[in-house]
Amino acid sequence: MRRLSSFIAYVVLAFAMLTLAGCASAQVNSKNTKRFLEIGLASFYALKFHGRATASGEIYDMNSLSAAHPKLPFGTWVRVTNLKNKKNVVLKVNDRGPVSKKRIIDVSYKAAQELGFIREGVVKVRLEIVSRN
Repeated sequence: MRRLSSFIAYVVLAFAMLTLAGCASAQVNSKNTKRFLEIGLASFYALKFHGRATASGEIYDMNSLSAAHPKLPFGTWVRVTNLKNKKNVVLKVNDRGPVSKKRIIDVSYKAAQELGFIREGVVKVRLEIVSRN
């Protein structure tokens, strides 16, 4: 009987330790720490949006370095890297999008130029957070 209660105590203790270990999380506290975020398709804003208000209230300027992301807070700076040619650019998230669920980010026309995918229109990219607001 004593063995059985000792065994049960060990099982309960092991379960508790595993449960608590699952609650641990790594936190990135530095605003300048790059952290992998996601890989997927990027496109660029249509030129017809130039001069219109974004979801954050800022005016879209196709000649600035900005982006639309569905979830990241406005003011977050992200590094977008074109995985085909390895060119990268740092952009400020100031809008919501993209409309297509197949894409992870829309970038400004200027950003698409710097990333080298104006002709393609859509390219596979890696997104990293550079700093959060």
